[in-house]
Amino acid sequence: MNGPENEALYSSAEKRARRDRVFLNNPVIMQGLGLAPLIVAATTLKNGIMLSTAVVLLLTPTRVLAALLSRFSYFRFRGLTYALTAAAVYVGARYLMGLVYAPAELALLGLYLPLLVADPIVLKRYERPQRERTRTALRKGLITSCGYILVLLMVSALREVLGLGTLLGAPVLDRALFPMAQLPSGGFMVVALLMCVWRAAVSSVKKQMSLEEEQQ
Repeated sequence: MNGPENEALYSSAEKRARRDRVFLNNPVIMQGLGLAPLIVAATTLKNGIMLSTAVVLLLTPTRVLAALLSRFSYFRFRGLTYALTAAAVYVGARYLMGLVYAPAELALLGLYLPLLVADPIVLKRYERPQRERTRTALRKGLITSCGYILVLLMVSALREVLGLGTLLGAPVLDRALFPMAQLPSGGFMVVALLMCVWRAAVSSVKKQMSLEEEQQ
């Protein structure tokens, strides 16, 4: 095929990939968003589940409310709108989490639980020049949450197994294979390895998508 036709096929495959915020365009793996809580606090699967709960309660409601409020405020203040909305939503989210988890459990997350309020994975949408429709904010917020939660659970489970030899506190290995996985430095290594494998898989899938479109 000619160059322009190949570019059109590639663009079509890329558009399909960009809509997939769970695997092909995961915000953590492909854009490096939300790394701070992931590296420092997601040391066990229990912590990963608590962080995932916070993401569910915070990310999508913030995005939907901010998209709604942006219609009634000057668009130049959209960054402030998103930030204040995230802070307000966090108050309710923290209260609900306090009903489910013990204070000692939430204390394990330290400042990385409230830090989600200012995390780029929550606030990045305001950087775009176009206003976001509420329905779009809901759909994309849910998809982005699923992608982030998937990585949170995978990384936290891997770090617990490698660093402690347990999973949800139950022994699964005779000994810890990589105790350093419990440290932030080890967290970086686990995430980096996961990114390498994940991105290689994404690249392979995108090539396959392009080949399928060429054959049609």
